[in-house]
Amino acid sequence: MTSPETRTLSVAGATLTYDVRPGSGGEAPLFLVGSPMSAAGFVTLASHFTDRTVITYDPRGVDRSPRTDGAAESSPEEHAEDLARIVEAVGVETLDVFASSGGAVNALALVARHPALVRTLVAHEPPIAEALPDREAALRVFADMHETYLRDGLGAGMAKFIAAATHQGEFPEDWADGPAPDPAAFGLPTEDDGARDDALLGQNLRNCTGYEPDFAALRAASTRLVIAAGRESEQEMTARAAVGVAERLGLAPTWFPSHHGGFLGGEFGQEGQPAEFAKTLRSVLDGQH
Repeated sequence: MTSPETRTLSVAGATLTYDVRPGSGGEAPLFLVGSPMSAAGFVTLASHFTDRTVITYDPRGVDRSPRTDGAAESSPEEHAEDLARIVEAVGVETLDVFASSGGAVNALALVARHPALVRTLVAHEPPIAEALPDREAALRVFADMHETYLRDGLGAGMAKFIAAATHQGEFPEDWADGPAPDPAAFGLPTEDDGARDDALLGQNLRNCTGYEPDFAALRAASTRLVIAAGRESEQEMTARAAVGVAERLGLAPTWFPSHHGGFLGGEFGQEGQPAEFAKTLRSVLDGQH
C-alpha cells in the first residue's frame, strides 16, 4: 500500500491534519471519516482500497489536529465545515465518503450543507438519539454520562459509556438512576486524574448524540445516501439509530458484516471482519448492493 502523504490545513479554531494515499485507478477518491476516532483507525480498511485515492483525517481536538480556540466542545456543523475544507484542499470536485459513528453524524451534516461535494455517503451507525423511539431516555443516558465524566473523571464516565454502548434494546426510563458500573470491571482507572479533555466524553458526546439532522435537506440532496448498520450490533443504540435515520429518509438500512467497529483489523486492540466489511463497502459504492 502506498505510504500516505500527510498534510495540514488551518481552519477556524483548529489545525487539521489529514492523509492522502494515492490510488492506482481512476475511480472517485474515498474519504474515510470517524469521530472522535482518528485516521489511525482506518489503516486496515484503507488497505483494501488501493485502487482509489483514500483520504483520512484526525478530527479537531483529536491526536494530530489540535484546537486553537480553547473551546471545550465541538458540534457536527463545525466538523462538517472541516470536512468540506479538506475536500476543497485536496482539489477534487466530488468524492465518496464512508463515515462511521460520530463521523457518520458529521458526514450527514456535510451532505446537508454541501451536497455537491459528496457523490455517495455511506453513513455507518450514526449515534443520533433523535431517530430512536426511546429518544428522551437515550438523551438522559448521554447527559448523565457527560455529567459523570465532568464530576468523577474518565474511568467513571467511560464505564457508563461502555455499559450504554453495549446495551441491547431500548433504554429504560430509569437507566440513569441505576447503580453506576465499576470502572475496574472494564480495566479502566478508578482514580480521577483531574483531566477533562477527552475527545469522546468531553468534546463530542453531547452535541453528537443530540444532533438533529436536516432531514429535508438530506432528502433533497443530490448525494446518494446509504445508511448502514452492523449485523452483530443490531440491538445496540448506534445500529438502532441507523435504522431510525434510514426510516426518516425513506430508505431501507444496509446491513454490513460484524459490529460497530467491523472495519477494524487490530487497531486499538479491536477486531472486526475487515475483509468482509471492505467487500460489502466496495459493492455498495459500486451500486451493486
